[in-house]
Parts: sequence; C-alpha cells; structure tokens
Amino acid sequence: MLLYIVRRLLNMVVMLVVIAAITYGIFFLVPVLTGQDPVMLYVGKNANPAAIEGLRIKLGFNHPVYVQFWDYLKGLVVGRDYPNGRSVTHCPAPCLGLSTQNDSPVWNILTGAFPVTLSLAGGAAVIWLVLGVGTGILSALRKRSVLDRVTMVTALAGVSLPVYFTGLVTSAIFIYNLGWLPESSDVSFGDDPVAWFQNMLLPWITLAFLFAATYARLTRATMLDVMGEDYIRTARAKGLSEGTVVGKHALRSTLTPILTVFGMDLGGLLGGAVLTENVFNLKGLGFQALLGIQRNDLPMIMGVTLFAAFFIVLANLIVDLLYAAIDPRVRLA
Repeated sequence: MLLYIVRRLLNMVVMLVVIAAITYGIFFLVPVLTGQDPVMLYVGKNANPAAIEGLRIKLGFNHPVYVQFWDYLKGLVVGRDYPNGRSVTHCPAPCLGLSTQNDSPVWNILTGAFPVTLSLAGGAAVIWLVLGVGTGILSALRKRSVLDRVTMVTALAGVSLPVYFTGLVTSAIFIYNLGWLPESSDVSFGDDPVAWFQNMLLPWITLAFLFAATYARLTRATMLDVMGEDYIRTARAKGLSEGTVVGKHALRSTLTPILTVFGMDLGGLLGGAVLTENVFNLKGLGFQALLGIQRNDLPMIMGVTLFAAFFIVLANLIVDLLYAAIDPRVRLA
C-alpha cells in the first residue's frame, strides 16, 4: 500500500509538470511561434518602448522559452525574484507568478479565494450525494412505480437545465420575490456562521440540483444491474433481510462507479465552479478565473489551471485508495 501511494504521488508530480508545460506553451510559446510578442499582452496600448522593455526583463521574456519555464518551475519550489528597475519584487514559494493587474502573487489571491470555492463545492457535494444516491436507490427498488417515474423526470430536468438558468430563477423566487434568503454577500463562516449559511444555501441547492440528477440516474441504472446478479439471489436464498441484501451487498457494488464520478466532479469543482460563482457573485476560484480571462491576466489563468489539475489528480488518487475499502475484490499494487 505504501509503495503504491508513493508511486502515485510521483505520478502526480509528473502529471502536474506536464500540464504546466502544456499550459505554459499555450500561453507563452504559441504567441512567439505565431510572430506575436507576449509582452504586449501585459501592457496597455499606449505603453512606451522603455516600459515594454522593462516589463520584458521583469517577466523574463528576454530569455528563451525553456529558460522561462524552468524559472517558473523553480519559483514553485524556492520562490522567484522579479527585477523592477532599481527594486526587486519577491514572490515567495510556491510562486505561480504575479498578477498583471495588481502585481500581487497569484498564489496569495488563489488561496484567499479557495475557501469560498471549498465551501461551495463541499456543501453542494453533501446535498447531491444524499439526494442523488438516495433517490436513485429508491427508484431502483420501486422500478416503474410513480415514484420512479417522477424522480427520473425530475432528474432529466436537472441534467437539462444549465446552472445559470436555475441560479437566476431560484434567485428571483427565493431572494427577490419571497424574500426568504438575503442577497449574496462576502460573509465568511468565522464572521457570522448563520449569515454564511444563508448566503451559501441557494448556491448549494442550485449546483447540487445539476449533479444530483446525474447521480440519481447513475445510481438507479447501476443498482438495477447489481440487483440482478447471482450473489444477490444467493443472499436472499440464505434468508437475509432485504435491508441487509441492499445495504451490505448491493450498495457496496453500486458505490464503485459513483465514487469514480464523484472524485472527478468534486476535484473539478474545487478548481472553480465558474458559472455558479458568477451567478451568485461568489469570489472563489471560478470568479478569479473569469476575471483573469476578461483582463488577459495570464498568470492568474495558469494558476487556476494548475489548481484545478492538482485537485483532479488528487481526487483520482483518493478514489483509487477508497476502492479497496469499498470493494474487497480490489487490490492495490
């Protein structure tokens, strides 16, 4: 087990380096190959040649691309210094570069925004797992019943409706018409837990509605397949109660594909739920990513990309480790 974890951690590092190389090449190598000057993405239209040359030296664009990328990787480990005329701007490790908007370290901006994304993804994940898996199991156990048809139609609607539509509709109903919930505000859990919960409840429900629909349909289909297996019939023939058959035998096999999808979904959301955060004005990683795109802030976009890649790769590792705990047939080697 320990050897497997070490090997997977090394694979994670290699994967992140490859992703960083590809992303860096897209942002900084492709413009050079197409005859464009990357510095012009950072300066205004009226910048003078002296300012352009100074920025070129500060960002290291006067070096070959492979040297620039090496400096970028080295900055992740030991930090990086950016010459700024007579002064030097230090970016401590892990340095993801400096934002072109305010010259602040990208790492500090992203770590400041991450708690918002973590709150959104974590709360929504709890809701969609409970509702999605629960309704999927009930639909499978009551196949072709009224409950089954109603839940599957609702799930189809949840999959079909985009977040920006359901978010605006629920905001119009519960915030502006009924007044049950306050408008979105920058309230942290430490400042006011009640206000934080009220602020996050609608984004949780909106985001969970999309994913719960997918999990309900997946759980139902998987449970129906599992309930037809020979070992389920054997368990019933041995006189085990229906609760034991479903909870101890059928559910464990059903959870394997659900766990796979959950790891990918949660890992992706931890890298930023762009639509949900912008609909509800939550200043998380998704908000920062969209802001970076609008302002042409390449270090910010690249930082969010690496954040998302890290969480997706980490989620895959955790899912693989949980396989062995859920399914005794799985052996890690």
